[in-house]
Amino acid sequence: MPTSSPQTLLLCLLVLAITESWGQETAIPGCHMHPFNVTVRSDRQGTCQGSHVAQACVGHCESSAFPSRYSVLVASGYRHNITSVSQCCTISSLKKVKVQLQCVGNRREELEIFTARACQCDMCRLSRY
Repeated sequence: MPTSSPQTLLLCLLVLAITESWGQETAIPGCHMHPFNVTVRSDRQGTCQGSHVAQACVGHCESSAFPSRYSVLVASGYRHNITSVSQCCTISSLKKVKVQLQCVGNRREELEIFTARACQCDMCRLSRY
């Protein structure tokens, strides 16, 4: 039976460590800020426009579902038999940033937009802002 050299074992461990970390980069756990490009136009014709890197909140938060307690069943007329508890990744703090717009005729304008300053897991809502 052939034996492996220490160099071969080290190489195999490095390959395993690198391939493991590739999968983790794409699925960062939790709720965190993520940059994305925004193109801002002053009007529908795009008379003035500019771009800026804004921050969004992305990720996942905890959720669970379990059978409802007896008191909940009775109070709901036995219609609420599963209770769900969940949180969503949301923007917890905003900040304004200025975007420089380039206009027709070398004219410039400035516009303020909002971007995320901080993110957190919080109660899920249809619309918060």
